[in-house]
Amino acid sequence: HRLKTEPAFKKNYVPHVFIFGAKAAGSYHYAKKIIKLINTIANHVNQDKDTNEQLQVVFVENYNVTYAEQIIPAADLSEQISTASKEASGTGNMKFMMNGALTLGTLDGANVEIKDLVGDENIFIFGLDAKEVNALTEAKTYQPLKIYQKEPLIKAVIDQLTSGFFKAVEANEFREISDRLLNEDQYYILEDLMAYHDAHQEANEAYKNPKKWATMALLNIARSGFFSSDRTIQNYIDEIWHLKPVK
Repeated sequence: HRLKTEPAFKKNYVPHVFIFGAKAAGSYHYAKKIIKLINTIANHVNQDKDTNEQLQVVFVENYNVTYAEQIIPAADLSEQISTASKEASGTGNMKFMMNGALTLGTLDGANVEIKDLVGDENIFIFGLDAKEVNALTEAKTYQPLKIYQKEPLIKAVIDQLTSGFFKAVEANEFREISDRLLNEDQYYILEDLMAYHDAHQEANEAYKNPKKWATMALLNIARSGFFSSDRTIQNYIDEIWHLKPVK
């Protein structure tokens, strides 16, 4: 949206390819609807001659280890964006880190350990932490509709879900997603969305300095040794299983 409406933003934007990999169980209707949205966005964005030199979207069908072997070593950014405390990100972000991708993510799962290992200056962290998420849940004061009404950029992209913007589908194809974001939003997506946007801006600026980016990537690779299976298993033995070695 900003590439289409803001010439200064477009001029400053480093070309991006966003790669999504996902699966959905046959009966998981909402997950399948989200996958359809990703593919619909890809179809729309990739054919837009005004912006497709700056932005491409790819959805990898039935993401698996074979795909990961190619994508992970090639990636510059590892997006680990589950809402803090909701879905702990695990080994994927470690593999990206080990291959030199910088993490853009929330303080969830192994992102917390990665941040502690590399320092705030070598990772792009955004959004609520687990304590803030739990407090918001307990208070029951979260009103995503107010965020939608307050933030013009969020309003613009959510309106596109139901305005007929995506010509390849019927106008109400994604109304279910829009309704959930505005009325339920149990993952606090709108609460974190502008912070996610700002983290991408920060990554965009950092990438324009190749020496800085390379330094950050190399430091991530070097510090990834902490996640070795030897240390991890020893940690389980010492702190959880309390086993003694067999001679």
